[in-house]
Amino acid sequence: MKAAVWYGPRDVRVTERAVPAPGPHEVLLQVAYCGICSSDLHEYADGPHAIPTRAPHPASGARAPLVLGHEFCGTVAAVGDGVAADSPAPASHPASGARAPLVLGHEFCGTVAAVGDGVAADSPAAGDRVAVEPHYRCGTCPRCRAGEYNICRHFGFAGLMGDGGPAEYAVVPSSMAHRLPPDVPLEQAALFEPASVALHALRRAGDVRSVAVVGLGPVGLLTVLLAARRGIRRILAADMRPDRLALAGRLGATDLADARDTADPRRPDPRAGERIRRLAGAEGVDAAFEAVGSQSALDVCLAATRRGGRTVLIGLAPRLAFDALALVNNEQSIVAGVGYRDTYPELIRLVREGGLDLTPVVTSVVPLEAVVERGFAALLEGAGTDIKILAAPGRPSGAVSGRGVAE
Repeated sequence: MKAAVWYGPRDVRVTERAVPAPGPHEVLLQVAYCGICSSDLHEYADGPHAIPTRAPHPASGARAPLVLGHEFCGTVAAVGDGVAADSPAPASHPASGARAPLVLGHEFCGTVAAVGDGVAADSPAAGDRVAVEPHYRCGTCPRCRAGEYNICRHFGFAGLMGDGGPAEYAVVPSSMAHRLPPDVPLEQAALFEPASVALHALRRAGDVRSVAVVGLGPVGLLTVLLAARRGIRRILAADMRPDRLALAGRLGATDLADARDTADPRRPDPRAGERIRRLAGAEGVDAAFEAVGSQSALDVCLAATRRGGRTVLIGLAPRLAFDALALVNNEQSIVAGVGYRDTYPELIRLVREGGLDLTPVVTSVVPLEAVVERGFAALLEGAGTDIKILAAPGRPSGAVSGRGVAE
């Protein structure tokens, strides 16, 4: 089979590999789509950051080289021994048996091609279409026992700590595979992973009536979409790209703020927070979502948020600074969210109800063979208009339903 394998920074290669066999508690997927995430871009540009290169990851048992990518879906091709729908795979069980280089990419879906021995009758079976929730978790630590498996002490992602989705086939623990009803297209399931990040962030914000979303990448745009779907009445969206602002308006944003500096459009406007706050009224918004991972975006969020409000960190940044005295005096909160938990069933329900279409954020679908040049490299250069790029093993470019690139 073909797979996009991470060997090192700026070194992802589409190579030939043997089709993996599912072991106990595993399923083999024929991958339909795999999205490229910002965390994948970090690994591609200057990794490793999360990819294990020396010691194997404690949850996956794998290390680089690995198949990179965690936003994926597909159909179950095979199931390993002992798979049960209600039990996570053991922490010591290897995700794929792969070692660095790895297959990079965690946003994927597909069709089950095979299952391991001893699989429970209510688990995914060969021919089932599934969305992959790519979290590794041990199932035994205090946070896992409390149901907070996204902050497991051995937390990890398929596609970062084990082989992921941009490949013709992928093996994952059966606990990661969510069976899709017939009326949920794989094109929607490919976006459940980034949509889950947005949904978890909205849950972290609590009960709010007005929000600001700063940064309109895929997760920021999906935060706008899901905020509108949840009935939030005032949704302010800020970005430096007019095309993304226009899309945010179509997805449900009520107010749009161009965050470019008028003197130098390549730079963020230091007064953008004040402008957004004026849009929201004297009080400011109940919650702001920092979806960039930059100091300027955090500054905008804090300036736009009311007293007693909350800023939710979605973007990835190693260090951010803030005025702690102002935070205390205004009784504002900064909260973070990592990954998500218990989001896939809600997203499946929302898509089935017919009121949620995630595909407008998809701007390109590329064949697996072109995922490096037309996927990773294209997004990293940032010169084009792409937002979310899907790699589609065995499918032609641009083939996606919904309101996405097919139109």
